[in-house]
Amino acid sequence: MAHTTESPVALVTGAAQGLGHRIAARLHAAGYRVVLSDISLAAAEQAALDLDASGETVMPLALDVARREDFEAALAATLRRWGGLQVLVNNAAVTRATPVMEISAAEFAEVVNINLGSTFSGCQVMGRYMADQGYGRIINMASLAGQNGGTSTGAHYAASKGGIITLTKVFAKELAARGVTVNAIAPGPIDSPMVKALVPPERLPGLLNAIPVGRLGDTDFVGDLVVQLARPEAYFTTGATLDINGGIFMR
Repeated sequence: MAHTTESPVALVTGAAQGLGHRIAARLHAAGYRVVLSDISLAAAEQAALDLDASGETVMPLALDVARREDFEAALAATLRRWGGLQVLVNNAAVTRATPVMEISAAEFAEVVNINLGSTFSGCQVMGRYMADQGYGRIINMASLAGQNGGTSTGAHYAASKGGIITLTKVFAKELAARGVTVNAIAPGPIDSPMVKALVPPERLPGLLNAIPVGRLGDTDFVGDLVVQLARPEAYFTTGATLDINGGIFMR
């Protein structure tokens, strides 16, 4: 898919670094014009420069996913710049490794609001626009933690990611008849900054021993799966959660 004035537009949350940036890069390589949104505009601007120094096919955007109005503003900005939005990737998330019995009510609410609340807002705001257009692709980033209760992550993170899997099904049902698919990807331990931050070097061998394939996952492969789910030909896949976890969790 060549970059033309007709290239489809994708918006990725949390796109300034880590897995979000690789997802944005793979969409861009596949021919999408990409809105790289992040809570830090400076970080989003740098990430956008990394993909296209000319700025023609990328747009950095400040987006605090905990604020629904930021999604509305992001949609408006995207439509002003490029006149449409075909793909949304709800990727932004925060994780804390606080032991379950030490998580305060405020910390629990904050993590769930950022991770699960943002997915709800994104699906609702962008999903409504896409349904009105009669076409759209939404990909939500869930996690193995939402399926097995988590290994290195906190209870609030695991609970929020489990909720994302359920919300994916809810919005998939709601939007299917109007040309919009909603799917999730549930990665296990990926070779990403977030995993490195959660797992100190001395614990890495133990983590690898717990993964049947014996390796961390590849971020670009996850990005390529996003590209596949974003294709028009993916119309028959909705409400699904793809497990990318090295065999830790099978169903």
